[in-house]
Amino acid sequence: MTALVIPCAHCAGLNRIPSDRLAEGPRCGRCKSKVLVDTPFDVSQASFANQIKGDLPLLVDVWASWCGPCRSFAPIFELAAAQLRSRCRLAKLDSEANPQLSTQLGIRSIPSLILFKDGREIARQSGALPLPQLLAWLKQQGV
Repeated sequence: MTALVIPCAHCAGLNRIPSDRLAEGPRCGRCKSKVLVDTPFDVSQASFANQIKGDLPLLVDVWASWCGPCRSFAPIFELAAAQLRSRCRLAKLDSEANPQLSTQLGIRSIPSLILFKDGREIARQSGALPLPQLLAWLKQQGV
């Protein structure tokens, strides 16, 4: 049994969770909310540094409310979150509400997908993808 460090989707507090208990809906030691959620959660400048930490990969969708492709990709991203719950965490970063973080991440076009593991970026994809392509891309990245 391996213990994984996983940031809470709600408060970004770090939690140590046995890998064989991920499917049981573990709760955060700090805020008592579910650590793993089956929908994308919001990430911001304030929570970003903690959210990219941990042993489960974090896939961030960088988007904006005025972006048509971003809006059409949102339901696909939600479906992926439900399917990947114990393997990968999915988050959304509003580029308009977090311009400094978007600049820091080098965002040039949206939607953009950035995959983080162990606190660092391991892959990036620009543009919206159909669900099968998104899942295949994540599989290529080892998710």
